Amino acid sequence: MEAFVRGQGAEARREWRSTYRRRLVLTDVLAAALATAVSYWFHFSANAPLDGVPQSAARFLAFTMPLGWLALMFVSRSYEERYLWLGPEEYRRVARAALALLGSAAFVSWALKIDLARGFTMTVIPLALFLTLLSRWVQRKVLHHQRIAGKHGQTTVIVGHRAAVAALHAQIDREAHHGYKVVGCIVPPAADGEPPTAFDGLPVLGDMTQVAEVVRRFDVDTVAVLPSPELDGSALRRLGWELESTKTELLLAPAVTEIVGTRVAIRPVAGLPLLHMERPEFTGPRRWAKTAFDKVVAAALILMTAPVLVAIALAVKVTSPGPVFFRHQRIGMDGEPFQVLKFRSMRPGAEHQVQDLFEASNEGNEVQFKMRTDPRVTRVGAVLRRYSLDELPQLFNVLGGSMSLVGPRPHVTREVEQYGVDMRRRLLVKPGITGLWQVSGRSDLSWDESVRIDVRYVENWSLSFDFMILAKTVGAVAKGSGAY
Repeated sequence: MEAFVRGQGAEARREWRSTYRRRLVLTDVLAAALATAVSYWFHFSANAPLDGVPQSAARFLAFTMPLGWLALMFVSRSYEERYLWLGPEEYRRVARAALALLGSAAFVSWALKIDLARGFTMTVIPLALFLTLLSRWVQRKVLHHQRIAGKHGQTTVIVGHRAAVAALHAQIDREAHHGYKVVGCIVPPAADGEPPTAFDGLPVLGDMTQVAEVVRRFDVDTVAVLPSPELDGSALRRLGWELESTKTELLLAPAVTEIVGTRVAIRPVAGLPLLHMERPEFTGPRRWAKTAFDKVVAAALILMTAPVLVAIALAVKVTSPGPVFFRHQRIGMDGEPFQVLKFRSMRPGAEHQVQDLFEASNEGNEVQFKMRTDPRVTRVGAVLRRYSLDELPQLFNVLGGSMSLVGPRPHVTREVEQYGVDMRRRLLVKPGITGLWQVSGRSDLSWDESVRIDVRYVENWSLSFDFMILAKTVGAVAKGSGAY
């Protein structure tokens, strides 16, 4: 077992990281060089004006731009592993470097009264930023696909009590592109005092007092510690000291795991650094901005997709008897019912067969009814559902104010009646056409996973979060996974 858990060794498993960083440096320089070449040709070619800049100065700018770009990437610490591979911080640091370069150029031009070719500067820096972000995004996506295929993983041991270990293990398995490969766990003894040998399909590598010993013995890359009384503040501090001589990453899971970093800040209270959790924002200017954005975008999309809407309406009408649209009562914000509007994708009267099919089917989840091959779906309806085209009329719901572009999915009364305390949080916001549910697996999710995802959105809503979800919706719709 020790050989299996240890694998090829931490040093060998980390070799790809240096290669990845070197490739980032190379592509960043190439991105800046390409941006410089395009901008130079546009502004300083034989057929373009020199913007009052001598040819020698123009060539000097073109030569130093890639080097200056690379220097700022290092200064902004955009090559540090903690910011790479996951999360938006890597992109933020690249953007800050571009803003710093632009500000520096403006300051030098003003302070020294030197004409730095404003047209060239205003072209090359945004273009270099775009190309750099694009290349880094592509490399990150390639890495994610490699990790899903089992490459470039980092061995991980989970420490905590059984329920928390099982939950984190399942979450890590769902997010395979993060690259964490769980090779074992450390849990307390069983009720009878006997040390377990396995739990949740994982070998138990030791007890709660042997974390540092297990990490060193198995040459583990990452140890994830969940909240437990056995590992309180002083014990965690000592664990951190014991791991200082290793290259193991120590991850500490907070008691509240669904709160994003923007709502959490460390503040000194009575001489202690305590986590302060901001309240979620359900009213105020940002909500007004969201409403305005929803209505403007919905109106624009309705105008842009008008020919598609007409074509779908004709296809539904011609291929099967019944109305073009399907109206169904759902529960919206504050528990208020409303009529959701969709293109009809099933035979007329299909809603009356739900209970019989629900009892006969073992698909969907514990509360929501879903069938991969629903016999009620028409041939045109199957295509509409595959690409979520049946939901386009919900843009009129957004325009009318009963829905939002992004939010939790609207549930029917039967499902809402089974809500627990956590799930009722989703009624604090408007339901959405798309949301975390749609970009995280859709109908393939269990009810508990749907609850967690919806509550996470409600608790951490922001305009930037909405933009991210809208961008990911395009890929989710194109793949069609979970759409049935």
